[in-house]
Amino acid sequence: MSVARRAVVTAGAGLALALAGAPAAAAAGRPRARTLFLVGDSTAAQKYADAAPETGWGMALPFFLHRETAVANHAVNGRSTRSFLDEGRLDPVLAAIRPGDVLLVQFGHNDAKAADPTRFTDPWTTYQDNLRVFVDGARDRGALPVLATPVERRRFDAAGTALRTHGAYPAAMRETAAESDVPLLDVEALSLALWQELGPEATKTYFNWTATERDDTHFNPPGAIEVARLVARELLRTHVLAPRETCRLDDPIPTGRITWPVSEESRT
Repeated sequence: MSVARRAVVTAGAGLALALAGAPAAAAAGRPRARTLFLVGDSTAAQKYADAAPETGWGMALPFFLHRETAVANHAVNGRSTRSFLDEGRLDPVLAAIRPGDVLLVQFGHNDAKAADPTRFTDPWTTYQDNLRVFVDGARDRGALPVLATPVERRRFDAAGTALRTHGAYPAAMRETAAESDVPLLDVEALSLALWQELGPEATKTYFNWTATERDDTHFNPPGAIEVARLVARELLRTHVLAPRETCRLDDPIPTGRITWPVSEESRT
């Protein structure tokens, strides 16, 4: 597989500040095991048995991280930066996050829903303002904020060219990352390059295409695993995570490792 196009990142002082604040482990003199807090929408969220085989890429991210690097997946179906903040969903994240932890932020799919005032944001004003709320919240607690552009949908033109679907939101996030001196994972560009490489037919096995559904936004296990691989590689490349915190970046991951737990609602 060819190497997908890489994004430019400006980690700078923000990265150094967060890592400097991470307490050392007393026994080995190394930074303590960190938690990666993930906030975002349905493309990253935990899915349950009633949604299988739909799979959020956040479910596959732990496959590429060392067992001591925990993932706390707070991504929720259908949320934008606006609705996530308005519903108070950032509050428990900030209550739990500690110095040296990582807050990975991926939004954009639902911010573009202009017909829904509870979710819509303008890419160059309210979307960027909301992203800064996540950035400032993490930094105020000594954690490292990381912005990830929204993963691309599956959309091709008649000639088989993979198309961009997120309008100005990826560019607005890139600008916010640069201005705020925050590491950027350009998942939009990387996933678009991967879909182009695979082509219209092969990508069907990555998205939630089933006998009854043709979903070009959400993933099946193979797609979730490969998007998580892109994210993990970028976390390593941008020095957000150290080599000892990642694993299996080039190894095949059996799709059978994906499991869908029974939701709490289904148990009651």
